[in-house]
Amino acid sequence: MDMWVITFLSVTHALRAEKLLKNAKISITLIPIPRELSGPCEGLAAQLQEEDIDQAVNFLEKNGIEMVRRGVKVSR
Repeated sequence: MDMWVITFLSVTHALRAEKLLKNAKISITLIPIPRELSGPCEGLAAQLQEEDIDQAVNFLEKNGIEMVRRGVKVSR
């Protein structure tokens, strides 16, 4: 099963992104950063539906949220 994620510079950015996206009625779930993307560091990623990725990335950019990876497809 594939999932789409956005990763952030910090947990603070992830939590702020969650609040902003939920207020904008964009479905989001915070998850631990998938192992394929995390390397040695831990953190949170936003899991979104494929059809919401572009809208979410644009919205977060406009609201000053620092993202590391913007809409990465991860196979599970």
